[in-house]
Amino acid sequence: MSHSRIEARFAELAAAGRPGFIPYVTAGYPTLDHTRDLLAGLAELGSDVIELGIPFSDPMADGPTIQRSSQGALDNGTAVDDVFGVLAELRRASEVPVVIFSYLNPLYARGVENFVREAVEAGADGILPTDLPLDADPELEARLLESPLDFVRLIAPTTSPARVRRIARASRGFVYYIARTGVTGARIELRSELAREAGAVRAVSPVPVAVGFGVSTPEHARAVGAAADAAVVGSALVNRLDEAGVEGTLGLAAQLRDALNTVENG
Repeated sequence: MSHSRIEARFAELAAAGRPGFIPYVTAGYPTLDHTRDLLAGLAELGSDVIELGIPFSDPMADGPTIQRSSQGALDNGTAVDDVFGVLAELRRASEVPVVIFSYLNPLYARGVENFVREAVEAGADGILPTDLPLDADPELEARLLESPLDFVRLIAPTTSPARVRRIARASRGFVYYIARTGVTGARIELRSELAREAGAVRAVSPVPVAVGFGVSTPEHARAVGAAADAAVVGSALVNRLDEAGVEGTLGLAAQLRDALNTVENG
């Protein structure tokens, strides 16, 4: 979608010469009320994009933290309708760009056209289907690329340079560079090669490059922000939610945002 909220936000970040902050929230964990409060707070503190995760029973790309949150949300009865509902509530109060983070099964179960239409009606700006690699289903990929949602794709450290260029050209909004192989989860250290790898992706990508998987501290955020267009933080926020509730989670999010605000990456 041309001139989407995501594109506009990254254009503002580029003009300011600073990287963006993209927090991840598992919808419905530990309850939908927590999700409502988190989304409102994350928007208010200045998140640049929010990833809103649809809970799924077999989140194979995610580590123990997101798996636990996803299962907890399902145990609470969270369904796709609930996810779209809390998003619609957020949209009535905020224009913060939101990317739906989902595995493919919920799309298939609902019907792809229905899912996309309802996501757009709820106020979603993008979709990141974690288990849809390039060329896996050209028909579905074309349908998503032609939809009103920005189609965000993943790039791994093991992706060849030629394939990186193809994935980047077939992405909308931004591309999500995975900071390391394996599953999601907070880490003590980031890989030393990350800055060089993210820079190589940025050099060939027509869309901004966000980096996630393992980003968990303000120091991590600054390091990622110096090399990429945005930092994505998920597991560290979910862990903080378990430990300190919504207010504690928003406190960590503010620290991460503030750290990124000190970085110039133009």
